[in-house]
Amino acid sequence: MKENILAMNKRSFLATVCFAVAAATVVSSCGDGKRREQRMEFARNMYDPVAYNPDQPNANFKNKITAQTPPEGSTPIGFEKFEYENTTEDYELAGEEMVNPLELSEANLQKGEALFQAYCAVCHGADGKGDGPITQDRSVEDSRGKRDLENFPPPPSLQKSDKASSSRGGLMSELTDGKIYHTIYYGHNSMGPYASQMKPEERWQVIMYVNELQEK
Repeated sequence: MKENILAMNKRSFLATVCFAVAAATVVSSCGDGKRREQRMEFARNMYDPVAYNPDQPNANFKNKITAQTPPEGSTPIGFEKFEYENTTEDYELAGEEMVNPLELSEANLQKGEALFQAYCAVCHGADGKGDGPITQDRSVEDSRGKRDLENFPPPPSLQKSDKASSSRGGLMSELTDGKIYHTIYYGHNSMGPYASQMKPEERWQVIMYVNELQEK
């Protein structure tokens, strides 16, 4: 009886070893690891898109268009609605009502400075004096030869010592947080809007850094 059990155990062991060797052979024969080969596909529906692309016709809607206009009054996920319109009246109102909600901290100032250098300094200059690189004489040389580039009009300095005036009245150094936020959101004159480039928190961080420049 004992001998029969030992024999069965040996056969089971050998069968397991043979199965493992066969499995290893099959796996190793699927490719050399250096090139992609078309083999059996697992869960094809995991990487075949089921959803419609925005520009594809879509029979699920009456107008047969996939990219539908959002319902009136709806707010996209992650979007923060700005309650002030792009008017002079709302610019002034924002200046009176809006206050920076962020705590004045070194971390917020550093982030604000980094964002200012990335988005604003090209026109306003590294120190906010309105001497950014695209306001200076520049040229480019390529296959068509050397030619001068158009200069953008320099914005007024943000620094108190320069006593520069805003085109909408008052000194640049005395612009309130709300007025700066409104300008970042909508843009003004040659400055385009930055509502899509910066999140609300980032706009406030930039404003915090601008406040530092205003004191110079």
